[in-house]
Amino acid sequence: MVEAPSTMPEPDLLSYTLEGPVAWLGLNRPAKRNAISEALLAELDRGIARAQGEARAIVIHGHGPCFCAGLDLGEQRLRSAAEVFHLSRDWHALFTRLRHGRVPAIAALHGATVGGGLELATACHIRVADASAFFALPEGTRGIYVGGGASVNVARLIGAARMADMMLTGRVIDAPMAERIGLVQYLAPAGEALAKAGELAATIAGMAPLTVLAILQALPRIQDMSESDGLFVESLTAALAQTGPEAVAMLTDFVEKRGRKVQQP
Repeated sequence: MVEAPSTMPEPDLLSYTLEGPVAWLGLNRPAKRNAISEALLAELDRGIARAQGEARAIVIHGHGPCFCAGLDLGEQRLRSAAEVFHLSRDWHALFTRLRHGRVPAIAALHGATVGGGLELATACHIRVADASAFFALPEGTRGIYVGGGASVNVARLIGAARMADMMLTGRVIDAPMAERIGLVQYLAPAGEALAKAGELAATIAGMAPLTVLAILQALPRIQDMSESDGLFVESLTAALAQTGPEAVAMLTDFVEKRGRKVQQP
């Protein structure tokens, strides 16, 4: 007798831990290389909303051998054009809430960071890659096109020409090259991306809230403005941030030699 395939839902698709002011979100489909299914996307949506309500920094990482191998293609083969369009818009909405939300997000990357996994990583504000991380946009070689925001977020980081190369040829980029071209900001030894991300998250969690607001909300918008408009908004933002109570306290600490000084790297 042949047993029917199990239809039980996968448990704990996303782990969530709050450690002080830092929320840790872990993609938890290791047997599927953390491929993003509709169910995992929904869990990410809930997890990010929760973290933005109770944390001051977010770390997103992957359980198992990689960060994320992209979209769960097993769910995609029979979709209509309209269904693909609306699913893409769901990804855009979630990643926009992450990118333009109130809490800075750090992606801790190891192993495959591919397709939709790279799109998730580039929706975060800071990316830390360990030595095992590698990056690709294989959609072009699979007869499809990116749908989770790569046309905007990846192309803005590395340029449209580099992105086109990755999609047309299937080129895979290792961690050192990813750092050189601006795809990630930090490199860590194998197995240490989480530790580095935690260190950065602790620093960010101690920042003045108005300064964080300015960096997350004003800075990306200034990039799309004319020079004169951008400089005007910068001045307004500086005035708002510098007169906040946390900033006043931190500036006082520095002037009175209690604050942290900039050190040579």
